[in-house]
Order: sequence, then structure tokens, then C-alpha cells
Amino acid sequence: MPQINISNNTQNPFAHVSNVNRLNENDRDGRESQRSLRPQFGSSDGIYVNNELFHDKDIFLEDYKQMNRSFKIYVYPHRRNDPFANVLLPVDFEPGGNYASESYFKKALMKSHFITKDPAKADLFFLPFSISRLRHDPRVGVGGIQDFIRDYILNISRKYPFWNRTGGADHFYAACHSIGRSAMEKSEEVKFNAIQVVCSSSYFLSGYIAHKDVSLPQIWPRQGDPPNLASSKRKKLAFFAGSINSPVRERLLHSWRNDSEIFAHFGRLTTPYADELLGSKFCLHVKGFEVNTARIGDSLYYGCVPVIIANHYDLPFADILNWKSFSVVVATLDIPLLKKILKGISSDQYLMFQKKVLEVRKHFQWHCPPVDYDAFYMVMYELWLRRTSVRVSLPVSKVPNH
Repeated sequence: MPQINISNNTQNPFAHVSNVNRLNENDRDGRESQRSLRPQFGSSDGIYVNNELFHDKDIFLEDYKQMNRSFKIYVYPHRRNDPFANVLLPVDFEPGGNYASESYFKKALMKSHFITKDPAKADLFFLPFSISRLRHDPRVGVGGIQDFIRDYILNISRKYPFWNRTGGADHFYAACHSIGRSAMEKSEEVKFNAIQVVCSSSYFLSGYIAHKDVSLPQIWPRQGDPPNLASSKRKKLAFFAGSINSPVRERLLHSWRNDSEIFAHFGRLTTPYADELLGSKFCLHVKGFEVNTARIGDSLYYGCVPVIIANHYDLPFADILNWKSFSVVVATLDIPLLKKILKGISSDQYLMFQKKVLEVRKHFQWHCPPVDYDAFYMVMYELWLRRTSVRVSLPVSKVPNH
């Protein structure tokens, strides 16, 4: 048996503060209201409140450079004639649609300098199956994804030594559609040991483990630079558009359907969606089937301050970004107080929020190829924080050649 020594290779520099961005963590049953995380500016009663965009920008920039220099990922290869090559390879087109984040991330990763063909140099191992493509593959479909993942893990664990030496703890996969969570039901080691880079990042659900897993931002792809923005043109207090597919949205509709300042719209819009975002001071991200939607990315792109109404959402990049500096979090039971909360924010406070929105939005954009500090590099940094150092002496013959 090889000698294995597993040690933590880094300490999360933001661990002591990242919990402030995890929404209503103690409100497990949802019955007891927790007062909304109201914006705080300056210091009060001698307590310092961080209004900066980053928890610690100096640490982030220093570590970011180290990540770019040294972080390495090994991708499990497959046969050229593998019948499921389409599932394992990145897409050969520009990703689109509501769940494009999975394809953008995989496409960027496979062409990046982080990839190594030498598993001995790898910090992490990527499981390249695409939940999105499996879902639409007629040979697999929604009903067969669990069996495919189970068989895939069994295959690599028999063929390679890397999975078994850590139980998959230094492996990761990416998925944006919520079906990715149920896809691991027959592969519990993936769910509980591997790093899950997923859009549906709710720590209320047993399949997601905050600090181990990574919240992948759900971002609708857009071409070109964001529009030039001016807060003076924002006449509406708040805006939401979407289907009624959750009790939270039903509560929003019940409270604000006919309001003259909070526009809660359900069904097809008669005006351009972009115009509504550009014309509103606050844009509402309201939990639907899942805690995640593309509305946070939409809000940031159009310079609208996001209001997050989604209990238990482990927000993207919470280890790095101070969400209190550019967003407002409202507990679902406080929806009837929404106008009071938003009107309690002064003009100066709002301008500070929007300034941070314009600074942070570059971190919530995908590019082909990726650019520094965009969504791809931010996800890579989150993975870098979770890397472990595994030292194993293995005969070369145990590593198959392809």
C-alpha cells in the first residue's frame, strides 16, 4: 500500500468572516423570522463595519497571483472513440441559456494554463461529465444520470489510483442545473467528499456542504460591455419579473402586486427586461424552485442593486466578496416590510451600494476566452482555497497512458 499523507495546504483567509454572507443559517425550519441583514455603514457603538468590496483585498490579490502561478488541475482522459465523448468534452460553441455557467466554466478550464497532463503535479482532479448534456442525451436522460455517474466513478476508481487515496476529496465536478444534486444519489462519495461546483448552493439541503462545495454563479451570457449607467434615471424603487413557482414569490405577489413603487411582475413583460433593470434602483432576486436564479447577475450587469430574498443561499464568492457592501438581504418572512427596508436606505447609502455594484460586476461575467478576475477566475480561486496537498508514492505503471 502506498503511504498517504493528507494535509491542508492553505488556510482560508476569509473563513472568519464568510459566514456573514450565508443567509439565515440558523433559520432551519423557516418558521421563525430573522430580521433582515440591514446595511450598516461606518462604525456603531465602537464596532467596525466593513464596507469594502473584499473581505481582505490585499490577501486576495496576493493569493490570486500564487494561484495563477502554481494551481494545477488534472482532467480524467477518455478514449477517442468513447461513445459518450460528447458528455465529457467541452462544448464547441458559444454557451447560451439559463444554465450556461456550467459550459462556460468547463470550456474555459479545458483551455486554461491550469490544466496538467501529469497527475503527480495536480492539486485537484476534474470529473469532466456534463450534467447538462447528460440530461439531454436520449441514451441517458434525467432518469439515467444517477447510473451514469455511479458507473463513471466506479470506472475511474478501478482504472486510476487517485480517487481511492482520498475518497474523492480532491476531486470536483461542475453543474448549474438543479438536477445535478439528485444526480449524485447513487454516488454518495461524490456528494459528501468531492467538491461540488454548483449553482443550486443551498446549505438547507443535505446534498450541499458550505465551505467544502463551491457556489457557481448562474449568469445569463451577454455579449459586449455593460451599458453606461446613471443612477439619476432610476425612477422605480424596486423591480421583479418571473413566474410564480414558489411560496416565496407568492408572498411577494400578495404583498406588492398593486404597489406603485415596487413593481412585482408575473408573466410576460410588455416592456424590455433590460429597460426595467436600468430604470430601477433595486432589483429583486426571489427564490423560485431553487435559491439561485440569473437575476443577481442581471442586476449587477445593469447597475441595479440586488435585493436577495432567498433564505439559505450560500452566495457565490462569499469567501472573497463582502456581499453587504453591494446588496441587501431580506428574510422571506420580512417581505411585507420590503418597502420600509428599502426606503430606510439613504441617498448616500444607495450611491455607495451602486458604486460597489459597478466595481463587482466584472466578477460576474463569463468570457471566451476568460479575462482576469472574471467569473471563471473567481471560481478557480474558490477551488484553490479548497485544495489539499496529497503526497503518494505510486508506481508509474499504475497510471494508465492514453
